[in-house]
Amino acid sequence: MPHQPWTLEADEVLALPLDELALRVLQDADANEESNWRNWMLSAAQGPYRKQPQVLRALSEAWTWLHNHGLVIWNPDKTHADSIAVSRKGREVIDRGLPWLRAVERLDVQLVPELEYTARPQFLRGDFETAAFVAMKEVEVQVRTRAAFDDSMIGVSLMRKAFGTNGPLWRTDLNAGESVGLMDLFAGAVGLFKNPSSHRRVDLNDPTEAAEIVLLADLLLRLLAKIEEPQTDPVSE
Repeated sequence: MPHQPWTLEADEVLALPLDELALRVLQDADANEESNWRNWMLSAAQGPYRKQPQVLRALSEAWTWLHNHGLVIWNPDKTHADSIAVSRKGREVIDRGLPWLRAVERLDVQLVPELEYTARPQFLRGDFETAAFVAMKEVEVQVRTRAAFDDSMIGVSLMRKAFGTNGPLWRTDLNAGESVGLMDLFAGAVGLFKNPSSHRRVDLNDPTEAAEIVLLADLLLRLLAKIEEPQTDPVSE
């Protein structure tokens, strides 16, 4: 059973981070089929937190947080303005926990279009391994395309050949150290986050880590887009 907020001591309510307190409130409202957030607050005010305004304010903050994050919505089946229902996103948070929500919000930025249509949908479905893999796969595909290499060039060797000193994506506008750093960044990212998934099953169940991998892929694709089209023929095999 969810841990009801009013079973907590007043100092515990005040000590909880707002998102954790909000989750407790959400779990309790859902478990008790509460459809009116004001009634929930009145129960708390008339119960163990009577004449404890700081605690009631904290609980009110929790409800505001739930509304602002889209975890509860106005209940379309009710006419009262204070009627609420758990949203689809709220249901996901109840099932998956706050780490999932924090990762989703971490990823709540405008990604490059390719990742918007590939990695983000997989991530929101909870398939973190696939989201991370397709994001890094997109990096590999776009580097190979920009470098005009054939499909036999993959992984770390592709990155080092494309971004190497004589490669078509070598940044002549940067000093040598920065250009090498760019090559190492692409090679390291693909070698660490894309290649293992290509060769074996990777149990990537941490949504935060998956979100960071997708964001890293987004950064790499943005850096790639800044490189002018190669002016010379790609290095032959």
